Amino acid sequence: MTREDGRIGSEELRSHQWYGTDGLRSFSHRARTRQLGYLPEEHLGKPVIAVLNTWSDINPCHVHLRDRAQAVKRGVWQAGGFPLEFPVSTLSETFQKPTPMLYRNMLAMETEELLRSYPVDGAVLLGGCDKSTPALLMGAASVDLPTVFVPAGPMLPGHWRNEVLGSGTDMWKYWDDKRAGLIGDCELGELENGLARSPGHCMTMGTASTLTAAAEALGVTVPGASSIPAVDSGHDRMAAQSGLRIVELVWQQRKLSSILTAQAYEDAVATVLALGGSTNAVIHLIAMAGRSGVKLTLDDFDRIARTVPVLANLRPGGKYLMEDFHFAGGLPGFLAGLTDVLHLDRPTVSYDTLREQLDGALVHNSDVIRDRDNPLAEEGGVAVLRGNLCPDGAVIKHIAAEPELLRHTGPAVVFENYREMQHSINDPALALTPDHVLVLRNSGPKGGPGMPEYGMLPIPDYLLKQGVRDMVRLSDARMSGTSYGACVLHIAPESYVGGPLALVRTGDLITLDVEARLLHLDVPDEELARRRAAWTPPPTRYERGYGALYHDQITQADQGCDFAFLARQGEVPDPYAG
Repeated sequence: MTREDGRIGSEELRSHQWYGTDGLRSFSHRARTRQLGYLPEEHLGKPVIAVLNTWSDINPCHVHLRDRAQAVKRGVWQAGGFPLEFPVSTLSETFQKPTPMLYRNMLAMETEELLRSYPVDGAVLLGGCDKSTPALLMGAASVDLPTVFVPAGPMLPGHWRNEVLGSGTDMWKYWDDKRAGLIGDCELGELENGLARSPGHCMTMGTASTLTAAAEALGVTVPGASSIPAVDSGHDRMAAQSGLRIVELVWQQRKLSSILTAQAYEDAVATVLALGGSTNAVIHLIAMAGRSGVKLTLDDFDRIARTVPVLANLRPGGKYLMEDFHFAGGLPGFLAGLTDVLHLDRPTVSYDTLREQLDGALVHNSDVIRDRDNPLAEEGGVAVLRGNLCPDGAVIKHIAAEPELLRHTGPAVVFENYREMQHSINDPALALTPDHVLVLRNSGPKGGPGMPEYGMLPIPDYLLKQGVRDMVRLSDARMSGTSYGACVLHIAPESYVGGPLALVRTGDLITLDVEARLLHLDVPDEELARRRAAWTPPPTRYERGYGALYHDQITQADQGCDFAFLARQGEVPDPYAG
């Protein structure tokens, strides 16, 4: 029975259905729990907390999470709860092919069904590599238990000779230097050893840091969690604090739906844009919001982008790395400079209001976290484009592009797929110039398959040697959040399903105008109609298995690339525990 202070009694715990009745099933559940070696006093009448762990030997971003799970459990036990650890799919951006984006929804399904089918009252989710944050939160949102997210944390800064390196960002830079003949194999070997020096996700404002910051802005982490370096002892303490907190959230019945509100998603969008964050956040936040019953669109991103400046001086758009950001004040200090655009009266997992959570937050380095009168850019770091080439939208991280390319008209050079591009990009017969627009198609949600990070098309070697480091590049693919350049991404509908990108031919003029939010193919409508009539759909990528389910159910980029049957609203009953 719920008490006057709003806390529930032990008989109202969800796990009580499994353990607390007089029937045969409860007897069996208790007996099997004894088989696991637990005393009745350890779990009966206590909140049962699922600790979902994406640890794996082949995921360097998460390789420390086995230890962090122990810290979470320590906090749960201290608070009077009963933790149970569940291994779930690991989505390694580094190793998983064709792309972990293909499997984001699989982890979301696994998260949802584990939480629904087992006797748990609340959840702590451990993740951080690019797709794991949205996947875990999407699944948890669909179940709606009290939930806390524990970010994996950024790795230590990289080092090479006298250079401080940013993972991803400097990988692209020095790989281009190698192709341009500026460094050799010896230097590249040294870079291999210095680029990624510890457990943790990318320490630039790539997709991982963007999404964990978004999770903190949403209010589902303890304050300051998203920027703590993975190997810092503070990260262990944060994990234990999360374990302490989840038990109280269960007693209060503060479900995830009370945190993940429309206002929270608007604040997460504002945070991502003011951080100069990854374009991938557009897809993931739209999908996450959909699972929360909140309609979030590309137009919301563009509207909010015009109201917030970029205040985080972080690579790839700026100078510093995540450890600098953390010690400059982290996300609490950063959000304290955006209070005029945030919804301060909404709850978080730690406080009744975001206002309370940010009270007293300070910035300690005003070059890392800029003041409003000294922004890195006047508008948010991602722009949403429209036009006859992207009727359902496209995005560009314009803060990470060469300014002179943000208004550009040039002839297209079309590549049918990524392999063709790899094999032909350096062919002198293409006679590419800096004015050309490189176009890659069949790399979207269905065409990729899985919408791989192919969107940062390489500059031809011979142009790199001439000093060219950026060109306008278009695709229906994504790109790494650690990357940079005038790359137009997420063109929707994708070419594989017959979007206008499928109709572009080499030599067609294409205009990009970021200020006007325009992407235009300069081909008459009549000619486009003739090309469409002659277009034939490509063959299906998968004939069976998970890939076939993915192909049948995946939505387009502007809709978040969720599965249609998961994205729709509807009731799913709790299982009868009997």
